[in-house]
Amino acid sequence: MIAVEEARDRILTALRPTPAETVSLPEAWGRVLAKPIMARLTQPPAAVSAMDGYAVRAAEAVEGARLAVIGSAPAGHPFEGRLGPGQAVRIFTGGFVPEGADGILLQEDAEEQRGFVTAKETVKPGRWVRRAGLDFTAGEELLPAGRKLSARDIGLAAAANHPWLTVHRRPRIGILATGDEIALPGEAIPAGGIVSSNAHALAALVRAAGGEPLVLPIAPDDRDAIAAAAAAAPACDMLVTTGGASVGEHDLVQAALGPQGFALDFWKIAMRPGKPLIWGRLGTTPVLGLPGNPVSAMVCAVQFLVPAIGVLSGLPPAPPPTVLVRAGAPIPANDRRFDHLRASLATDRDGRLVATPFPVQDSSMMATLARADALILRPPHAPALPEGAEVEAIPLAQIGV
Repeated sequence: MIAVEEARDRILTALRPTPAETVSLPEAWGRVLAKPIMARLTQPPAAVSAMDGYAVRAAEAVEGARLAVIGSAPAGHPFEGRLGPGQAVRIFTGGFVPEGADGILLQEDAEEQRGFVTAKETVKPGRWVRRAGLDFTAGEELLPAGRKLSARDIGLAAAANHPWLTVHRRPRIGILATGDEIALPGEAIPAGGIVSSNAHALAALVRAAGGEPLVLPIAPDDRDAIAAAAAAAPACDMLVTTGGASVGEHDLVQAALGPQGFALDFWKIAMRPGKPLIWGRLGTTPVLGLPGNPVSAMVCAVQFLVPAIGVLSGLPPAPPPTVLVRAGAPIPANDRRFDHLRASLATDRDGRLVATPFPVQDSSMMATLARADALILRPPHAPALPEGAEVEAIPLAQIGV
């Protein structure tokens, strides 16, 4: 068995980002830039007013000064002309500052009557004037390649006059559930069987991570059936299987894919839940074989599939995000396998996050996983900890689980 960190490193270093494609601005949210975004214009294009008021020559606009109002400059309608001595132009937020003006007399500091405005406060040069290029200038790199686009980034790209962006294609993740005992939700359940949850949970996780799931029909515990279902692998950027990864005669995934050219990298990880995990390639398609146990499959997906989708999407290799929290109950010493304790999260009276592990941690309990807010990480041979001790945890909502 290999360590969790080594397994994740071997998976992530074997992957390459998907090819680039061009998408419309509304479709770019959550995608990863394949090319940097360069400003196509200067913003603002000229000096503009930051407030409503009067554009003035600051040297003249001292308290008590009386200036002639010669025009107006609302946003989108610049004043055509130059400001001369003793003059002012009525201006509004976003309006271009007229040539000759170098300050803004705020409307609340002014009194206008019969074409003249009187300053009630002295104006400072440059005050309330946003200089040209204050935000960005034409040709400037605004966002680098490899950045996952947020709503704020989309706004910046739009302001820089980009209707289309070059991003990495969403990874296509094939999901193949195996097992004679499983049936789809709503179907008749065979004798001794269960309802399949893995494919649906993993499809939702893939979407949350930025991929496109391709859910394949359930394959029975038959080598030929599994091999036939895996024929869809070339259409995927990664094939994920669940079940059929156990020891002995039930190790059907490797047995079925071996004759098709499957090359195994590693099998079995020192973690709980989720020891039987397969990683290799079927031709050029990476294959991640998850356990059939639903909780084990999801915990393995958090540790390996989510980071893998990140790399395929164009992000740098990285483990799932973690936070430091306080233990809400005593935690026993750990054995030689890296453990993941399902836990609830709450905030104590001091504003600190507290993770309380559920008393029963059986890996078959999907209801417990659904109620969990985090996975407390327990390295191999970690000592017992008292309530209140600091522990590391993966916040599940942050990765869409």
